[in-house]
Amino acid sequence: MQAVLQDIRYGIRQLRKRAGSTVIAVLTLALGIGASTAIFSVVYGVLLRPLPYRDPSRIVAIFEVSNKGAWSRLADPNFDDFRDQNRSFQAIAKYSADVASVSGASQPTRSTVVSVSSEFLRVFSAQPMVGRDFVPADTKKGAAPVALVSNGYWKQYLGANTDLAQSHLKINNDAFSVIGVLPDGFQFPQDAAIWVAADREGENPSRTSHNYSAVARLRDGVTVEQANADVGAIARRIHDYSNVQNDYILKDGTVVPLQRSITGSARPALLVLLGAVGFLLLVACANVANLMLAQSSTRQRELAIRSALGAGRGRLVGQFLIETFLLSILGGGFGVLAAYSGVRALIALAPGNLPRLDNVSINLPVLGFAFALSTLVAVGLGAFIALRATSGDKSEALASSGRGQAGSQSSQRLGRVIVAAEIAITLILVVGAGLLGRSLMKVLAVDPGFRVDKIVTMDVSLPWTDWVDAKAKTNQEIFFSTLIERLKRIPGVQRVGATSGLPMDGGLPDGMFLLMTPDEVPKNPASSDSLTRQFDALFAQKKNAGTADFCVATDGYFQALGIPLVSGRIFDQRDGPDAPHVAVISASLAKERWPGEDPIGHTIEFGNMDGDMRLLTIVGVVADIHEYGLDAPPRPTVYVNLLQRPRPAITITMLSDADTQAVTASARQILQELNPEIPVNFRTFPEIYSASLGSRRFNLILIGFFAVAALLLATVGTFGVVAYSVSRRTREIGVRVALGATYRDVLSMILGQGLRTILAGVVIGLACSFALTRAIAALLFGITATDPATFAAVIFLLMTSALVACYIPARRASKVDPMVALRYE
Repeated sequence: MQAVLQDIRYGIRQLRKRAGSTVIAVLTLALGIGASTAIFSVVYGVLLRPLPYRDPSRIVAIFEVSNKGAWSRLADPNFDDFRDQNRSFQAIAKYSADVASVSGASQPTRSTVVSVSSEFLRVFSAQPMVGRDFVPADTKKGAAPVALVSNGYWKQYLGANTDLAQSHLKINNDAFSVIGVLPDGFQFPQDAAIWVAADREGENPSRTSHNYSAVARLRDGVTVEQANADVGAIARRIHDYSNVQNDYILKDGTVVPLQRSITGSARPALLVLLGAVGFLLLVACANVANLMLAQSSTRQRELAIRSALGAGRGRLVGQFLIETFLLSILGGGFGVLAAYSGVRALIALAPGNLPRLDNVSINLPVLGFAFALSTLVAVGLGAFIALRATSGDKSEALASSGRGQAGSQSSQRLGRVIVAAEIAITLILVVGAGLLGRSLMKVLAVDPGFRVDKIVTMDVSLPWTDWVDAKAKTNQEIFFSTLIERLKRIPGVQRVGATSGLPMDGGLPDGMFLLMTPDEVPKNPASSDSLTRQFDALFAQKKNAGTADFCVATDGYFQALGIPLVSGRIFDQRDGPDAPHVAVISASLAKERWPGEDPIGHTIEFGNMDGDMRLLTIVGVVADIHEYGLDAPPRPTVYVNLLQRPRPAITITMLSDADTQAVTASARQILQELNPEIPVNFRTFPEIYSASLGSRRFNLILIGFFAVAALLLATVGTFGVVAYSVSRRTREIGVRVALGATYRDVLSMILGQGLRTILAGVVIGLACSFALTRAIAALLFGITATDPATFAAVIFLLMTSALVACYIPARRASKVDPMVALRYE
């Protein structure tokens, strides 16, 4: 212990003696360790941190699998079969979340309301902190409406009143009695505020209506693989005995850990970022290794004297390990401080759809990672430098009369190898950033098919109504007609429309429609089951069936967003609630289902989307739009008229040149006058458009930052190695100049040596890039992972930067005065 303390004191003196190089090394390590810690905090919070439930590894998500291999939510009858026939689950529950208008509390809110089956909380091993849980009777058809609320909603809107008998909420025209308050911190799914009992209106008997997600808790001793096989067998039995054969009937089932189902879409990009920051750390360590390697060459005589006085190699190695440990701890400490700021920046930059973002922080596991990383860096650098510095003939070092030449040639060669490795790693990072940058430019060049600027949106949710409640539908039509007409009168507002789903805002529901004439519509079905069987038989005739997204809209929606009309017409005053129902379709659907002919006048049945079985007559074709993002192809879409097929949750679109705040204030006042219990949410379309690019922008900014940092470090490393080499060869250069070498000869010699190192790094980096950039192929758009233009530009940039770094010391060397150089030693 005394020897260790002695080495620590000596190491501190050495670092203080070389204050300039110590600061550079500490800052370099702080950059690498800080960036790695910040990215790891995101990876840990999103991917690795256990879900906040008891024994979360036992909770799984269940999905249906179609004949095309796509995963989907569960239909009611399929969920019932999974629940009744499985041998793998302690508890299984279904749930479905929607944003709804909620009143009855201290103020109306737009809240996420989740319909759940009775075993929902049992899956998560949670119990209300106040009140009671759902019981099976709460989910029976005709049961009294009851609800659970989150701890946050209870405190903010219900005054934290423990007498729940006085707490009632109005949701979708029903008065719900609050029966329980969930513990603080419990929230599933994301943003959920209120949970209500499902199936009070009865189950949907269709096996192709995927209305619910499902979660379950595994029995003790049952693995995910065993549960997957169990559910798959049940699903295949359902498929084999089903009379329905289409793309929406399940063919198989799958079970995955709940955490994976939540974070699966974010995993590839986060792992790429973690790999990229690992490369940056390697470049930082390489720079520090080169710096310490140069310093160790100047300490050869010191080490030789200590060895001659009896110090063993182990003691000398220990000294270097102590010095690098001190450097790494300092670098790690400053890196953690930088990581705190970095995490805040990452949270601000992160796309809104990144799951579990609220779990990202600098916590004990992250600090443990930073310490382990600092220790690993210290051991790696220390062992490398120590073994290099303590190898070789010590008598030769003593005989060099203090000139410090011993081992300098081998040290210079090793320094060039390290620089080549830095350049190779940097090339990989810069290529990755270049590919993502070019990909983003390709995405931005895509025409979305609609206007982006000057659009203000207004989310409005009326109470949900039964599909067959004609009176409620009429009231919705009147409300929306009145609202739209009054919004048109706001000064500066040019166009007003409405839609059930904005482009780039989560997508639209899709389903199967039928090409049919009025004569083919089933007549007077004896029951709803009979009607279902008749339509199942029609859907089995695939030549008359098609698949499309379903969108409710008004004529003003197309006008406000500037969606072009290709043929026919859009909705107008002829299309009233009592007129024959009409539809406008997208160009891609017209091309797919009516190739080479005019679809205008054809009739389709799409009642499975909203319960209205009346035929739709196609009256127009509009241009395709990129509904799911600029990087996703347009999807076939059927647009129906809001005033004929009203939906309670819609988004108003207003094209306006006026001030956004003035427009939203006027619109809010109009809505309050029509119905003060309906909360509203305003957004601008540029915000929605920008959010759709959030993931690409996030990846590009981070990898771009890593690439720029690595490029600067590699450039500095190249400069340092060449400058050190020149300083060690000052006498040799003086002799060459004295013997007649010209300025150009010396410059060419130094640059040639640097160029060989650069080319070696570029060749190695190219070979690695061709292999590793495939990892980001899924993140690219419009280009391949081996895009020649990107590789050429990156090679040019890297070689130019490295050659500039070589030129500065080479130019200095070429101007050496031979008389000064010969007296140098």
